[in-house]
Amino acid sequence: MVRVRLVVSYLGSGFSGFALNPGVRTVAGVLTEALERVLRHPVRLTCAGRTDAGVHAWGQVVTFDARSDVELETVQRAVNHLLGPAVVVRGAAIVGAGFDARHSAVARRYRYTILNRPVPDPFLAATSWHVVEPLDLASLRLGTDPFLGEHDFAAFCRKPKVSEGVAFSMTRRVLEARWLDLGDGVLRFDIEATAFCQQMVRSIVGLLVEVGRGKRRAGDVRGIIAGRDRARSAPPAPPQGLVLWEVVYG
Repeated sequence: MVRVRLVVSYLGSGFSGFALNPGVRTVAGVLTEALERVLRHPVRLTCAGRTDAGVHAWGQVVTFDARSDVELETVQRAVNHLLGPAVVVRGAAIVGAGFDARHSAVARRYRYTILNRPVPDPFLAATSWHVVEPLDLASLRLGTDPFLGEHDFAAFCRKPKVSEGVAFSMTRRVLEARWLDLGDGVLRFDIEATAFCQQMVRSIVGLLVEVGRGKRRAGDVRGIIAGRDRARSAPPAPPQGLVLWEVVYG
């Protein structure tokens, strides 16, 4: 057996997230089914990040073990024929047996797109959040600064279901976070961290949009982070604006 690494893109619309869930259509479910059909043996996928329902990916990474005679070009072509364009394998490679899509990653990069103009765009609706009220870009950027560095993100993450007695930390280290004005009312939030907890990026964007609307002050953000109280933050931004853009390996 050899370990195979795939770089996968998908449009999250129509999927109930990435992770396998019996009886529900998920990205891992259709990808596993397609791989098993092509390879003709059971496949167990490991992914770099479990995206939520409606969230997209450009650079999701998965690993699995296959027979040593696997032909990667054939696998890629066949899977893309079966699943494209909703799910596409952008790249395939043989990696060392110790490589793991999740645990070998040193950072992950996400992007969130906002359409900030009065009139919606049908061609961006599936991949952006349409915010009608004008957003102040300077305030968005000021509110972003406190997120840099290592913090407990309990105020921005869904509390996980863990076994009794098992400790779970929501401390994460954000390496980069910035807002870009792409023109014509399109704003993009880029964030890179060593790891993320569930709904972290969407909750950060939700709060920053309130700052950009003037409903919160940029100076409030640091206190919300320190308070670790989910109720003091803001509702998560809609899922369709979020993309797992890239996974970084050492």
